[in-house]
Amino acid sequence: MNKELVDLEQVEQRSLVHAQWRYADGLVPGEPNGGLVNELTESPARLRDYDDSGWEIIDDIQQGRSKGFCFGWYRTSVTLPETMAGENIAGKSVFFETCVDDYGELWIDGECDKAFGETGRGCVSGFNYPQRVCLTERAEPGTTHVIAVLAVNGPFGRPGGGIFLRYARLSIE
Repeated sequence: MNKELVDLEQVEQRSLVHAQWRYADGLVPGEPNGGLVNELTESPARLRDYDDSGWEIIDDIQQGRSKGFCFGWYRTSVTLPETMAGENIAGKSVFFETCVDDYGELWIDGECDKAFGETGRGCVSGFNYPQRVCLTERAEPGTTHVIAVLAVNGPFGRPGGGIFLRYARLSIE
């Protein structure tokens, strides 16, 4: 049974896991044209040890950012406590859940759950599609995990509005 434990939108809830959201525009933040170049092989912003210390600190993940065809990264780290919502989490599976407006990739500690043929995992799954990835299969209190979310505005041929996260939370099974 899935149980929501930490709402990563709420400041007081984020403090339970020492989380702070950071944001930067671009597929490769800081690069000209947002790092959009033909045949780009990777973006370093997905990596666990990427230095995001110069990025904007944000409290509202639902605030629309950028416009048109654009990319942006949301990053945070979470340190697992002994208990969440009064429940001991040691040895349990912990999940990160979100819905990116409009398309998103979820990178946990530098890895993306590609789940070939499945939707709702780490890779782009569809327009505003809920995504859920495993942060850890066996939680160890005190362990820190880095969550990096790549958001893309769409539809690609005629994107409207901007990018944002509809929600972000941790849950256990």
